[in-house]
Formats: sequence, C-alpha cells, structure tokens
Amino acid sequence: MGKLFGTDGVRGVANKELTCELAFDLGRAGAYVLTEMHKKPKILIGKDTRISCDMLEAALCAGLTSVGADVYLAGVVTTPAIAHLVKFHGFDAGIMISASHNPYEFNGIKLFNSQGFKLSDQIEEKIEDIILNKKWDEVPHAQFDAIGRVSRVDLKKDYQEYLKSTLNGASFKGLKIVIDCANGAAYKIAPEVFEELGAEVVVINNQPDGTNINKECGSTHLKMLQQEVVKNRADFGIAYDGDADRTLFVDEEGNIVDGDKIMLILAQNLKQQGRLSRNTLVVTVMSNMGLFVAAKELGIELEVTKVGDRYVLEKMLEGGYSIGGEQSGHIILLDFATTGDGILTSLQLTKLIRESGKKLSDLAKIMKVYPQVLVNAKVENGKKDLYSKDPVILEAIKKVEEKLNGKGRVLIRPSGTEPLIRVMIEGEDYEEIKKDAEALASLIESRLS
Repeated sequence: MGKLFGTDGVRGVANKELTCELAFDLGRAGAYVLTEMHKKPKILIGKDTRISCDMLEAALCAGLTSVGADVYLAGVVTTPAIAHLVKFHGFDAGIMISASHNPYEFNGIKLFNSQGFKLSDQIEEKIEDIILNKKWDEVPHAQFDAIGRVSRVDLKKDYQEYLKSTLNGASFKGLKIVIDCANGAAYKIAPEVFEELGAEVVVINNQPDGTNINKECGSTHLKMLQQEVVKNRADFGIAYDGDADRTLFVDEEGNIVDGDKIMLILAQNLKQQGRLSRNTLVVTVMSNMGLFVAAKELGIELEVTKVGDRYVLEKMLEGGYSIGGEQSGHIILLDFATTGDGILTSLQLTKLIRESGKKLSDLAKIMKVYPQVLVNAKVENGKKDLYSKDPVILEAIKKVEEKLNGKGRVLIRPSGTEPLIRVMIEGEDYEEIKKDAEALASLIESRLS
C-alpha cells in the first residue's frame, strides 16, 4: 500500500489530511505521469456533492494547468460516468473528486487513465514518488501560451444515453421504483434515466446541500428506503452511495438485497444465456458463506480476492471474467464498464426482474444468508497493520475460530479508506458471533490505542 493512495484513490478529511496543497501536487504529478505530457493533454474532472469539492477542484485545476494540461469540468457526475466519458470522448485522463460512501467531511481524489481504468499500483507509485520525494525538477512548468485552460462541459446526457443503450430497448413501463440518491452524485442522473425508460419513480434524498451526502441515507443506511418501498407499495427500491459506484436493492416487502445476492442473480442469468465468461464470478473474502454454498449448487465457479474493487478488477482482467464485485454493492460488469457502476448494475437487474416476471423477493431466494456481524475498531491509520503482530489479539482470534469449529469464520481487515479495522464474524448463532465480534473489536482498540 502506498503512502498517499489507499485502495480507492487518495482520501482523508478535507482540508486536514486531503489539503489543497496535496490536491495541487496530485494535479501536477498526475498530469505528468498519466499523459507523459502530450502536447496539451486533456483532463476531465467530475465531483460529487460535498462542500469541499469546489475547493479541491480549484486546487487540482491549478496543478493541472500549471504543467500545461487543459481541464474540462463536468460538474456533479458519478464516478463511473467519468470512467466512461474519458474513454468515450478521448480524454487523456480523468479525475473524480469523491469519498464515495464516506461521510461528508471526508473527500477523495480518484484518477483514471485514458481507457477509463483506475490506476495500477505502478502508476500510483510513480505519482507518489514525485510528490513524497519532491522530484519536481522532472515536472514541467508551463509558461506563456503553454499554460493550460479550464472549460466547463455538460456531458451528463452522453452518459445517460450510454446507460440506456445497454438495455437493448427494454421498457420499465408499469414498474414503480423508489430510488435513494444518497444526496450524492446520482441525484439527477439516476431518476432521469429510470423515468425516461418508463418507470414510475419515487425519489428520496435528492436534495444535496454539501453536508448531507450519505447522511442516514443511501446504500450505507437503508432504513428510510425500506420504509418508503413498503409505504408506496413499490415493486422494489434502489439505493446508491455518494458517487454511485455502488448499489443495493430493497425488495417489495422491505427486505435488503445486498451485493452478494445481486451478483449471484446476474451471474446465474448470464450463465443461462451462455454469456457468463469462463463460468466464473469474482468475489472478495467478505462475501457471505451462503454465496459460496449457492454458487456451488448453481455450478458457478468463484475466484476470490482481497477486499477492494481494484483487486476484483485486476482478477477479472487477468482471467477474462465478465462479472465480479463486493457484498457492499460495488459490482463490475466488464462487458459494459471499466469500473463499478451502481446505476448500470441497477438497470441490468431491473431489466432482469422485468423479463423474469418474478418479484425481487423470489429472485433473492437464490442464496441463504449466514448470520454475519461486522464491528469496526477505531485505530489510527499508522497502527492498523500492527494487529497481525500482537500475540494477545492473535490468540483471541484463534479462540473464536476454535469455537466456530468449521461452521463459520473470522475475518480481520484494516480499512483501506478510513482509520478503522473491520472485525467480521460469520456463524450459525447471531447473538454469539455478535458478542465475540464486539469483544475482539474492543480488544483491538485497547491494544492498539
């Protein structure tokens, strides 16, 4: 792991860890490394609805234009929109300002290459090397008419038309859908697409004010969506996170349909059509045990990676697989997109629901979910890796694993984006694993504080 880049770009509390100075440096070094300084490289920038986005956008623009890059501001769009539009319109690179599902005080900077893919470790390391080792002599200082310009562009419609084109003319007329936009980047794009496809749409959390992104709403807080689906007697509900690279569903009864179920439903459908590449679904270690059991019964092979969509994508590209993702709803459909795209995934599942003639609650019976508890231990970023060397913590983990006796598992994972260590336990007895997870998290906090 690099010193600046986490599992999904550079993140931190805006103006504390992710400062304007750092954004300026990322603009300069990023433009230089990503474009190899073509004459007048073109960089596309998007942002979500956080109050700090304008500030960081201005700093990035200053850095980019100072090395001679021309910058095109797409305004508030989703992360996957930037990934698509960079390739579609022939930009040399793309940047998204967003901290995804994190609270509003955090922000992040995600960089994409000219093909719409997130950066490889090697490219990130080159950018870090320039910034951390202050190798600014390598980076040009544009002067006179070589200084870059900043323009505003409205490319939202291009992205929306592309999303609709993936459905081969499907109509959603007759469907009633509740959409939770998380007061984030999808607040206009998603409802418009579904309405244009004929659905009756009830939209919630589409009034961003700079500080309410992901606040008790969206894919990380589904209670409001569950209530609205039942109250409106909707066919189902869809939730996105702040930058709409994730999606989760709620069925007509108000039950959550998570990323594991969504992936498996889509993968089984692809298999039935003969379109599931190499008969394989790519998942992470965080996927529920129930998915592993169900996939085996369905005759679907699984490839398992570390947590993080970058690792899922790496495995997909390496093996030539078409679908993969995470329980959190970050799902990559490589036939259509280069990154996780919440709106795209929700459109594909809506099409499947419509064509199957079944209710989402019936489709979601594809797998039995094993009880799972996830508890966060608050640990400073610099100390997160120490848990694996602490004999007291390791002994406590071992005791829980022995108690599970092969009918569950313990997974300890430092967060790639926040000062947390995630303690996840699966097993047959919810109350017992909840108690064990809380005790482990408490122990980790006390040992590493």
